[in-house]
Amino acid sequence: MQMRDEGPIYLTPEAIQRLKDKRAYLNTLLPNLASEAQRTASFGDRSENAEYKDAKGKLRGAQREILRITDQLKRAVAIKPSANGKIQIGSTVVIQIRVPAGTPPPPQTFQIVGPDETNPDRGRISFKSPLGSALMGHVVGDVVMVETATGTTKWIVLEVK
Repeated sequence: MQMRDEGPIYLTPEAIQRLKDKRAYLNTLLPNLASEAQRTASFGDRSENAEYKDAKGKLRGAQREILRITDQLKRAVAIKPSANGKIQIGSTVVIQIRVPAGTPPPPQTFQIVGPDETNPDRGRISFKSPLGSALMGHVVGDVVMVETATGTTKWIVLEVK
């Protein structure tokens, strides 16, 4: 049994809008799904009526998804970019690995987001991730040490948006 998280969900305004749009779309499907369940119920014995079970399953799935999205929206906290120069949820950060000698790799840009929007391939890291949590509260010029599975990496903060 999984414990239900009741805490805030940190989302960008765009993610909140996507949830609202998805909920609205699912609400438009409900009448047709309910009609289909009612129509297939007339096919006979419901215990052996595969079409009815399928239609009822789709209806329940849509209703469950609407409830899940509604819960997320109630707990959603819109994240905004930093206005004070400190890295916080919503900040976009440009960082560079600090190397003692030689040519460093190119800088990397990340947006610090909540766990529900994390997508490292698109440059979106959670504030709960090792790198995200290490960056929180830092400013341009700070050297941030991040412990990884392969050791400690030093990053220098180049820019905070």
